Amino acid sequence: MESEASGTDTSNFLSLGDEYSNLKRAKIAILPVPYERTVTYKKGAAAGPRAIIDASIHLEKFDEQLNQETFKVGIHTMPELKVRDLEPEEMIKKVRDDIQELVKSNKFPVILGGEHSVSIGAVTALKESVPDLSVLYLDAHYDLRNEFNGSRFNHACVARRLAEMVPVVEVGVRSLSKEEKDFITAQAAAPRVTAFSVYDIIDDELWKDKASAMLSKNVYLSIDLDVFDPSLMPAVGTPEPGGIGWYELMDFLYSIIMEKNIVGLDVVELCPIKDQPASDFLAGKMLYRILGYLFSSKRIAQLEKGGKG
Repeated sequence: MESEASGTDTSNFLSLGDEYSNLKRAKIAILPVPYERTVTYKKGAAAGPRAIIDASIHLEKFDEQLNQETFKVGIHTMPELKVRDLEPEEMIKKVRDDIQELVKSNKFPVILGGEHSVSIGAVTALKESVPDLSVLYLDAHYDLRNEFNGSRFNHACVARRLAEMVPVVEVGVRSLSKEEKDFITAQAAAPRVTAFSVYDIIDDELWKDKASAMLSKNVYLSIDLDVFDPSLMPAVGTPEPGGIGWYELMDFLYSIIMEKNIVGLDVVELCPIKDQPASDFLAGKMLYRILGYLFSSKRIAQLEKGGKG
C-alpha cells in the first residue's frame, strides 16, 4: 500500500518508493517464492518471504558497517510467484523461467523462500548462462537424500539435485542420515559435494580458506536460515542445535563475496513465529548486509580489476 506522506511502499523490501524500486533502474530484483509443499516438520515456510519483507521495513537503510546506503543501487521487489498449489517440478520450472528473465534483464536475482527446493529452479536457470558455476550451500542439514517421501525434489534432496548440475560446497551442516553419509563416502574420489560441518569449523582454523578454494569463480549462494544456531534463529522448520553465530557467518560471507563472483542468492526456510519478530528481522538484516557486501565500492572496484576468482 502506497504511503502518500512518505513515498514508500510497504509491499517492497525496505519499503522503497519508486525512485529506488523501479524495475528498469534497479540492479537487484527480489523474487518471493512462498512454497512449502514438501516440508516434513514445522509448517510455515510459505509465510517466510512476506515476513522478511515486512521486517525489512523497520531496518535502517544506512549500513553502519559499510558506511553506505546500499538501497541506492535499486532494489525491486517482484510480486509473489504463484506456486503454492503446484507440484515441486512445476514450481521449479516457474522459478527457473522467472530467474532466466531476470538474468536476461541484467538484474542480480534474489529469491526469498519458501522451502529450500526453490534453489533448484534458480541454479537450473543460472547454469544455462553462467560458466564455471558452483553453489555455496549454507544449511544445518546435508539435504543429500536421493528421494524422500516419494519425491526426488523434496527439500531433503535439494543438495543432491544441485550436485547433479554443479559442484556444491556445504557449510555449517550438522545433521545427516546413513544414506547421506554413504553417498558422501562413495563420491569421495571425485566429489561433487564437499562438506564443512560445524565440527570442521570448530577443529580447523583454516576452514574458511579451504571452503573458498573448493568453490569455482562463479558462485550461487544458498542460505537456509537453520545454518544459524537456533538461539539466534528459532523460526525455522527443522532447528538443529550447535549452529553458526552471526559474526562468524557474516565474516565468512564477506570473505567469499570479496573473492568470488556471486551470480545470485536465496534465503530460505524462515517459518515465522507469531509475536516473535526477531528471526524475521535477522533474516532481513542479513540479506541487506549481504547486498551491501555485493554492491560495496570495494567489491565493485575489485571486480573491475578482474577480481580474485
